[in-house]
Amino acid sequence: MRHYAILRLLLAGFFLYIAWPVIPSAITQEAVLFWGMWLGFLVLVVGSNFATLLQMTEPPVMEQERTETRQRA
Repeated sequence: MRHYAILRLLLAGFFLYIAWPVIPSAITQEAVLFWGMWLGFLVLVVGSNFATLLQMTEPPVMEQERTETRQRA
């Protein structure tokens, strides 16, 4: 299910687009820590979705297609 990975990448890009103007205005240590962790999480999300698109990993269980196989008794 590639379209779910593409939708998640688009959503992550939208969040980055919204957050980018606010990130340089981080002055306090807590704000810098927050935005650093937020960007780190964003990198993980983008990387995992690219890995799914490139079929480097198995998709989540909810997105795996079932193949019905019947066994003869």
